Amino acid sequence: MKTFFHLITVPVFTLTLLLSPFVLKDSFAHGKEKHASAKSSVTYTNSIKPIFDKKCAKCHGKKSPEHMGFVKDVEKYTAKKIGPKMDSFSHLVSFVIWPDAGSLAKALDDGRNTEDGKPGKMYERLGKTEEERQKNLGIFKKWVGYWTMKAWSDITKDEIGRIKIAY
Repeated sequence: MKTFFHLITVPVFTLTLLLSPFVLKDSFAHGKEKHASAKSSVTYTNSIKPIFDKKCAKCHGKKSPEHMGFVKDVEKYTAKKIGPKMDSFSHLVSFVIWPDAGSLAKALDDGRNTEDGKPGKMYERLGKTEEERQKNLGIFKKWVGYWTMKAWSDITKDEIGRIKIAY
């Protein structure tokens, strides 16, 4: 008979193994190694956060509900033009890899990665002009490294390893 501890520990341990490429060891005072993505010139703090603050925070900021709170009452929040909270590195990354893998790509994509060629519902918000939208989309794509719209249940471990998100 499995204990409650076992039921919680196994999924957390498995998730830790799957997400280990994203851990920046130098984010802790005693860490010595950096993940390769930490060397990238496109990081959350220097590239993504400024775009987010300017283009996304109004609907996905401090007053937005956590992801599961949003999911519980999508219609209410959508009517108020409020999306799920994405105003921190941790919140935003959850829409890249887990638990809502591919969601950021689906929302921001310009349509070049979809069968019907239609852009994601938030693509227009990336800028006032097509040039600005393409520039900001390019920054997001470079930050993610592996632009995929696959859901968590469909993404492979190899594909997870190709995602490069730097703080």
